Parts: sequence; structure tokens; C-alpha cells
Amino acid sequence: MNTKSPLHLPALHESGRRHASGEARYVDDLPALPGTLVTVLVLSPHARARITRRDRAAALATPGVHRVLFAEDIPGHNRIGPIVHDEPLLAEDEVFTVGQIVAAVVGETYDVCRAAAALVEVDYEPLAPIFGIQAAIAVGSFLTDAHVIARGDAAAALAAAPVRISAEVASGGQRHFYLETQAALAVPDEGRVTLHSSTQHPTEIQRMAAEILGVGHHDITCVVPRMGGGFGGKESQATQPACIAALAATLTGRPVKVWLDRDTDMKTTGGRHPFWSRYEAGFDEDGRILAFDVHIYCDGGWSADLSGPIMDRALFHLDNAYFIPALRFEGRACRTNVLSNTAFRGFGGPQGMLVIEDAMNRAAEQLGLDPAAVRALNFYGDAPRDITQYGFPITHNRLPRIHRELMASSDYEARREAVAAFNAGSRFTKRGIGYQPLKFGISFTASLLNQAGALILVYADGSVQLNHGGTEMGQGLHTKMMAVCADELGIATDRVRVMTTATDKVPNTSATAASSGTDLNGQAVRAACATLRERMGPVAAETLGLPEGTPMRFEGGRVSPDAGGEGVPFAELAMSCWVRQVSLAASGFYATPGIRYDAKTGRGRPFFYYAYGASVVEVEVNGLTGEHRLRRVDILHDVGDSLIPTIDRGQVEGAFVQGLGWLTNEEVLFDGDGRLLTHGPSTYKIPTAGDIPDDFRVALLDRAPQPEVVGGSKAVGEPPFMLAIAAHTALRHAVASFDAAREGPVELAIPATGEAILRAITEVVPDRGGR
Repeated sequence: MNTKSPLHLPALHESGRRHASGEARYVDDLPALPGTLVTVLVLSPHARARITRRDRAAALATPGVHRVLFAEDIPGHNRIGPIVHDEPLLAEDEVFTVGQIVAAVVGETYDVCRAAAALVEVDYEPLAPIFGIQAAIAVGSFLTDAHVIARGDAAAALAAAPVRISAEVASGGQRHFYLETQAALAVPDEGRVTLHSSTQHPTEIQRMAAEILGVGHHDITCVVPRMGGGFGGKESQATQPACIAALAATLTGRPVKVWLDRDTDMKTTGGRHPFWSRYEAGFDEDGRILAFDVHIYCDGGWSADLSGPIMDRALFHLDNAYFIPALRFEGRACRTNVLSNTAFRGFGGPQGMLVIEDAMNRAAEQLGLDPAAVRALNFYGDAPRDITQYGFPITHNRLPRIHRELMASSDYEARREAVAAFNAGSRFTKRGIGYQPLKFGISFTASLLNQAGALILVYADGSVQLNHGGTEMGQGLHTKMMAVCADELGIATDRVRVMTTATDKVPNTSATAASSGTDLNGQAVRAACATLRERMGPVAAETLGLPEGTPMRFEGGRVSPDAGGEGVPFAELAMSCWVRQVSLAASGFYATPGIRYDAKTGRGRPFFYYAYGASVVEVEVNGLTGEHRLRRVDILHDVGDSLIPTIDRGQVEGAFVQGLGWLTNEEVLFDGDGRLLTHGPSTYKIPTAGDIPDDFRVALLDRAPQPEVVGGSKAVGEPPFMLAIAAHTALRHAVASFDAAREGPVELAIPATGEAILRAITEVVPDRGGR
């Protein structure tokens, strides 16, 4: 038995083989219980309309249909939402977006339910909708009040700046496109309900289902086997299918499944928020930023969801890696009549960073400087250049070190010269190179969410069951928690079984989000293991004939005195504890200390620490078609002392590619009536194997342990997503190279699709026929 500590060593994902073999079970794979019913949703065809009549008689008369659910069938209250309960589970007298759920047909088969859904009669009186951020601003349609963060006199600093830049930045939405679509299975259980849900937030499912049904939280148990991807899309928007399943199961007395096909999933759930910003930036003639004034807006869609916190995080990351002496940031979320947008990897951070990165690129282009040099010149540094816009100093700043090491390992200077040489000799194909640094805050910015629990059971044979409040969506959280538990108890990981996440084992959990799953749950697991060691240690000392209070070491599958000695096998000690009536079940809890933020003053500490990283991206652009490819990507990313390097490397690679999709080829489009046009793989293009860089080099920063975090590690899920911004910088460089005599900034849309690249080239070289 291998009993070496599994921490900081490569390892396979705990479910990797089951994923590959098909053995892994998701909600829709659970064996159907006798009498299980299925559900089809009836959706609004209007972006905004008054409901004047509803009739379900014809649908109910369809053989095999058991219920057709309207809002009035809800026994509790008809409101859900992660923060503000402003979203009807089922539409009442008005609809606010195409795709809003008006009714749910519950029956024996999907074919029966689809036929019946077509018979549900709903009459609408269309009303004038609001589409787009600009339209919402014009009529004052907002979901949030303005959030302002300021330092110094930005207006005066701008007026005195030798170089001034005024610009607008727009970034599009993005769809989660998780491989497993939204799914829930509700099983009635003697007047209570067990909900199997594909959700990142089991406690929210439990709470919302209880309120919809008008029962206590204890009457609902939410169970999460695993998710086939989440990326934020199952943090709040898994609530609707779960609550509908719970409602239908309660009213029919039979198990009910709600599973959404890809089209329905994309037509009823929102994605990443589109953002639009206008800014003024002041620089000196060397490229050092002096002032930054930003108004930033996001399109929240028809309900609040998580738009407020997402806007907050965008404001917190408008600085990215740079110290800005004078600034004023103002942000607001707009209410429009499209699908309600929600959490997505980075949670507003990417949209905020794009603004300052646009300013850096424009300053470099205007001054004729290398954008990488301008960025490095503006890094946070020693006091007083270490204070963020919210008044808290950044800690363990690794930006300069990462910059030095990546510039050397990527051979940036020589490659930039090689790109210039290639472009000088190539007429129709141009290359570009971009550099992107990163500082990303880690924690839920709402302090109350920074808590986690665990429950660990040691059996008499020394085997262990591990329960924690985090959810597994493919990111390797369970793998890391098994390693932490095994390390703390000094046993092998094959003696630890991680259990399905469930609210009857660990209550009142936060969502597995904000890249904090390992930080929070890992500390809770450690706390539970510490309690077990405290109970088992005295029994070990007694067994070994040592004085009471002798310090014991749990290591190598044995429990031995710290001073040395043979010790007792862990399994034998577990049996001895059982014989001596010592409890081997322990709970653990952790709350991140020191997180606080006052939105009124714009001051506080919203993050426990920061993740750092940088990337260098080289691209090649075809000037005749607008196509591009990535020739090489170099990434150096700070994950602290990695708990499982293989897992973390995979997260860096995946996050970068997903960020690349957002910035280059994932375009969310609606028609003039608010209908989503890109609702499947035929119309919405996520990156494929062909989009992966030809040469993809990822390294994890060594010698970089993070104090006060489990195992000295750092969060890794979200931060590398922003490293893909280097690709957009590289594309700007390539586009600009089509006219060597050109001066000034490049206007390249986000996403930089082939069409957008062609438009940008046309602006650079108006007479395309002369190239």
C-alpha cells in the first residue's frame, strides 16, 4: 500500500476512468424509479407581453399527461433568485423575455409531453421591450444602483496628463455549453422530497424548493452526484428545473425528472454578461498610467440573478495588474428583456480587465511602444504603489517575477523581432504577439459566503468516508479533498471514499464558485481530521504504552510518537478506538477571516489573496479571409504550492481555451424580437481541437507557497481564463501590421471573429484591392 502523502504530487482525476468508460453517473443516468414522470416546458414567445388568458384543458386531456403546472399551482411563493427573489418560477400575468417558463407539462413520456405542450393555450398582449445596454441607459432601466470606487482627483489628473485616451469597450456574451445540460430528479419521500440536481449550489436548491413548496428546509434534501460541467451556469440557474421537478413530484406523488435538451437549455438560461464601457485614461510619455475614469455597464437581462456581485467584481478588477494613482470607477447593471445573465468563469473579472487592457494597448499603439513594456512599467510594486482602488494592499506580489521568468522562457524579445521580419516579407498573412499579466482576487466578496463544512467518518477497518460541501463538476475538487484527507490522517487515498455531496450531510454550504472550492472545503476537511486525530492520538499512546499526552504523528499508514518509534497501523488504531467507544465521526468548519467591504465608501478587503499569472500568445492572421490560428502559447501561472499539479495544469489549459473562445469565436446573437439565434452547436461555435495552439506550453510557478491556505496552494479555476486576453492583443498587432505606415489604435471587436478581423483590416487598409 502506497502511504506517501499524496499532496503536491501528480495524480489522476478520481473519476477520470469512470468518465472515459461511461461508468460515471450523472443525474440523467440514475436508474428510473417505477412511475417516474418527465417534463416539457412551455416558453414565452415574446420578449415582453401581458398574459391575458391561459388554458390547459386540451393539454390535460392528452392521454399520458398527469399535470400541467401554472403559477397558481405553487403552494408556497412563486419567487426564486440567489440574492433578490425577483424571478417567478412560472410566469404570472406578464412575461419579460423570450424563453421565460410559462407552464410545465408533466407526463409519461417526452413525446406525450411535447404534444400536450403544443396544446397549452396562452394569449399575450405584446409590450415594448428593451434590448441592449444603450437602450436601457437611455430609459433608465437598471437592476442595481451605481457602485462607485474612487481615489484621488481623477479629473484633475486627466487634465494634466500629457497623453489622453478616450474610448469605448464592448464585450459580448458567452454561453456555458456544459456537456451535461440542466437536469433534476425529484423523488417524493413520505411527504418530503429528495432532489437529485446538477447544481453548483445544493443549499440554494434546498432553500428555494422549500420556499416554493411552503415547507421547511429540513423537508428537502438536495443530492449532487457530479456535474458534466458548470462554469457558473449551474450556480443559480439550476434552481428552475429543480424547483419545477420538486413541485411536480409533490403534486403528483411520483418521481419527476426535468431534463433540458440543448436547444431548450440555451433558450431558457442566460450566460456571461455583455459589457459596455466608456473611459478616459491619462498616461505620461513613457507609458505610465496617471489617471483612469471608467463608466462600466452590463446587460443583466430580465431579472437580478447575480448581476450585482458580477458588476462589483468587474469594478474590483478594472485595475488588473496595475497601480493607478488617480481613478474613478462607476458601474451599474442594466435591466433588459433578454435571458437573465448569470455567473460565468471569472464572474465579471474578465469584462473589467478588458477595459484597462484596452487602455494599455491604445497607449502603446499611440506612443509607438511595445505593449508588453507598457504593461510591465505599470505593475503594482512596493509601497505606496501597492494599494488597490478599494484601499487594501496587494500581498505576495509575484507579478515582476512572473514577468521576468516568462519573458525569458518564451523568448519574447527575439520572437517579436521575428514577427516583424515575417510581416515585412509577407503580403497576405501577418503575425502578431501579445503579452498578458494577471492579478485576480480570490474569495467570495460577500463575506458570509466564505464558509464551508465537512463530515468525515472513520470505520473500524480504518477506511474513511469523506463528505464535504463542495460539488464536483469535472474540476478535480473531490480529487484534491481526498488528497487533503489522506494527508491529514496519514493514509493512502485508496482508503478514502469521497461521497456524493448532499445537504443532509453538510448543511448551509455556499456555492462551489469563486474559485474557492478547494480553499474553503479543504480547510473544513483539515479541521474535521484534526478533531479525529485529537481523539485517536490518546488511544494510540495508550496502545503503545506511552504516557498520556504523548504527541503522535499520523504518517505512512501508521500512528507513531513524534519522538520516533514503530507506532501502530492506522487500521488497527481505528479498531481500538471502536472497542474503547471513541467516536470516529467528526465535522469540520472553516470561515475565511478578514473579508469585508463597504460599498458605500468603496473600501475594504474583498479578497483573501491574489492569484497571479502571465501569458505570451503568437497568432497568424489571413488577411483575405479573416481566419487566424494560434502558433504558440506560453503560460506561467501561480497556483501556490499546487496540491495536485496534473489537475491544476488541466485547469489552466481549459480556462485559457475557454477564454479564447469568448474572445474570438463564441458570438451570442439575438434577432430583432429578442429570440436567441445561437442555441446549438450548429450556430454557436465553441473552440474545438483545431483551435488549440500548435505549441502550448504551460508551467506552474515554483517556489511560491501561499500562507494560510490549505497546503500552501492557490485557487486555479477562474484566473487563467483572463490570460487569453493576450490573444486579442496579438490579433491587434497582426491587424495593424497590414499597414506598416499606420499610426494610432486598432479597432477590433470582441469577439474577434473572422468577420470582425476582416472589418478591422479593412479599416487599417481601406483599399483592400491594393494589398
